[in-house]
Amino acid sequence: MSIPIYLASECTPILPELLEREFRLFREPHSSVRGMVTSSSNGVSVVQMERLPNLQIIANFGVGLDLIDLQAAQARHIVVANTPDVLTESVAELGLGLMLATARRLPVADRLVRARQWGKLPLGSQLFGKTCGLVGMGRIGLAIARRAEAFGMKIAYHARHACQVPYRFLANLEELATDSDFLVLAVPGGRAAERMIETRVLAALGPTGVLINVASGSVVDEPALVRALLTGQIGGAGLDVFAQEPQVPEELLNLDQVVLTPHLGSATAEARQAMAELCVANLRSFFAGEGALTPWP
Repeated sequence: MSIPIYLASECTPILPELLEREFRLFREPHSSVRGMVTSSSNGVSVVQMERLPNLQIIANFGVGLDLIDLQAAQARHIVVANTPDVLTESVAELGLGLMLATARRLPVADRLVRARQWGKLPLGSQLFGKTCGLVGMGRIGLAIARRAEAFGMKIAYHARHACQVPYRFLANLEELATDSDFLVLAVPGGRAAERMIETRVLAALGPTGVLINVASGSVVDEPALVRALLTGQIGGAGLDVFAQEPQVPEELLNLDQVVLTPHLGSATAEARQAMAELCVANLRSFFAGEGALTPWP
């Protein structure tokens, strides 16, 4: 195809190569552009859309659509597609990894060994027998639940409605937090979930509870989380996403009970390859007149 596509974010090295095989690739905005590729961390603003008068589809490299002005896209009849499913396993693995890292204080242990300070680490805790409370029971939530269950954890969850899963459903989020040793966020971002983890939920999680976020930074009231960690209101956190990426609150950087990763939930070779292929497939299918394969909503 000679259809002009604007690549607004590199996303992953394989993506430009795949796009150039089928489309005419632009790396700067151009009035002829009919398709645009962006990422969950870059998004698309209404101003960017206005610079592309012929834009018909936005193909997002990633699941999260928080930074895409969906209302503006709908008003302009621009289709938005993302890349669900293909990153589920990688994100779920990171969620479990953050639970292990916070429970066993692995980053601190690594630093102590490198500093020749053997045996100075306080005791951690095991996952076995603990309760993993999941906020969200979609593809990623279910994948995390199955992994946590294999570690001997008890599973409970909160969602908009009960799902056909063999786990305990709690309609009240604070009740889930009270019952959880690890409160794991796997809910889609967006306005409906914005700052749903706020002061009352954190207080319910309690001084031994740990918050794990592999969902979206917007889901958490970040200032409230910082206060809860600084005051010992909760026991720790494992965070892969933040409210103002790549900015991370300064207060979190020196807390040993917090594990921080740079939004790398999908950062495996397998997931990124599959995401790139689905991103291109969405464009191919759309311009073939068959619609995007994984459109929003």
